[in-house]
Amino acid sequence: MAHEIGLDDTSYLSRVQNFALTYPLHIVTALIVFHLLRNKFQFHLVSIPGPTLAAYSKFWRVYNVWNGQAHQTAIDLHRKHGPLVRIAPNVISVGDYSYIQIIYNIKENYTKSDFYPLQYITWKKKIVMNIFSTQNPDEHRSQKRKIGAAFTLPNLLQSEGAIDSCIRLFTQRLDGLVEKGHPIDLGAWLQYFAFDVVGEFTFARKLGFLDQGKDVDGMIKGIEGTLAYVALCGQVPEYHKLLRGNPLLSLLTPAMETYNQVLLFTLKTINERALVKNGELISADTGGRDMLSKWAHVKSSDPTKMDTKDVMVHTSTNVFAGSDTTAIALRAVIYYLCRSPGCMKKVLKELAAAEKAGKLSTIITYKESNTELRYFHAAIKEAMRIHPSVGFLLERHVPPEGAVICGHFIPGGTIVGINPWVTNRDASIFPDPDKFMPERWLETPESRLKVMESVVEYNFGAGSRKCIGRNISVIELQKVLPQLFREYKIELSHPEEEWRIKNHWFVQQDGLICDLTKRTGWDDLDLAC
Repeated sequence: MAHEIGLDDTSYLSRVQNFALTYPLHIVTALIVFHLLRNKFQFHLVSIPGPTLAAYSKFWRVYNVWNGQAHQTAIDLHRKHGPLVRIAPNVISVGDYSYIQIIYNIKENYTKSDFYPLQYITWKKKIVMNIFSTQNPDEHRSQKRKIGAAFTLPNLLQSEGAIDSCIRLFTQRLDGLVEKGHPIDLGAWLQYFAFDVVGEFTFARKLGFLDQGKDVDGMIKGIEGTLAYVALCGQVPEYHKLLRGNPLLSLLTPAMETYNQVLLFTLKTINERALVKNGELISADTGGRDMLSKWAHVKSSDPTKMDTKDVMVHTSTNVFAGSDTTAIALRAVIYYLCRSPGCMKKVLKELAAAEKAGKLSTIITYKESNTELRYFHAAIKEAMRIHPSVGFLLERHVPPEGAVICGHFIPGGTIVGINPWVTNRDASIFPDPDKFMPERWLETPESRLKVMESVVEYNFGAGSRKCIGRNISVIELQKVLPQLFREYKIELSHPEEEWRIKNHWFVQQDGLICDLTKRTGWDDLDLAC
């Protein structure tokens, strides 16, 4: 007798089919849960405090970067949790300044993380690392040997006259804007100035930003987009291979260099001064003081020491990294002085006294600024303390044997780093850390002052990986800022409004809109107050 399928059999078959269909989903779900739990309960890291979600997945960190306020989040987390904060399954933020010299030591046994190689260029369809992006300590040392001498203070000061020409053009452009009587986006003009100074140091010519009064060839926007990509993708660098690092792009876009806006701009600028044929530097003026001349001279003398690729990589790195960080510092000094009338008065009194004593040239020299404007230098340090240009950890891998940091054993391979926004707001070093007080740099005992200076110096990195362009920024800050305050009365157009800050690796500001009035002397300043 044939068996008839009943209701129970149909229900059973249905359950079997449903299970077969959902089984893969159950497996995937179980694997995801296992992965998240394994992240959370990593041995030695599970006890380190931090945001709950950060211990399970990197995507808390991606979101934190996406909102553009990761620097402030870092300050808040360390004030809540202490010197160690877990901000991703395998990433520990260190807030103790004493570990700067340990994590960023000259031995480079704490190696750079995978965040950095995203900042490469493509040259002849090949990925090329620069002095900043390379993770290899030997390669870094080799590159630094080739170009380091060009960035020393004495060599840079040989081109001080070129900076003076940028300052003259800057003030000429500002004079024209002042005559129109409208508020001025001084933040934008400071970046134009910084770009043109980089051009003078690198190519012995301005890059056209001050002359045109705009973003030339979309460079500023292009760099801004690259930084945003690096900031976000750098939190999950393995995803880069699916995005801009996807090898299929080289098939879809054979001329990969066209996507590297900085390299194209650099090539265009070099072509205006040198002969380049088939991508090779054939000749250039090798007698100048700019970096292109010096490096072209090395190439022509001994191509084994420096080739065309080296020249292109290092000059394009200058263009990419040379303006943003300096412009951020320039804006910070002006903004915080404008919001601190008492400090502004002291700066102006110092300038007036130096000028009345005949100690300042028509264009203030680096030496004059360095020796005669003590309070101004304190204001520069304080602005850079309260608003560092870099707003992320400078990430490093813990050595394979592991390390004890702030009393915790951290396994080898874990990413650790220090955010300058955290150490610069450390109340144990800087009392009342959120307040702009240049006086702290003048009234602190020498022994404590050395600690303060070493902490703020970390704005430029530390150890062998310290920013090679530091001296360029210092020269610009010490020359153009006192010149601007000497020539103009500068006030915020809307002092009741805060400026806007977005942190995508560099902590950019928007909204430094100012009213400028040309000074004719110091009669409007009460020097007795």
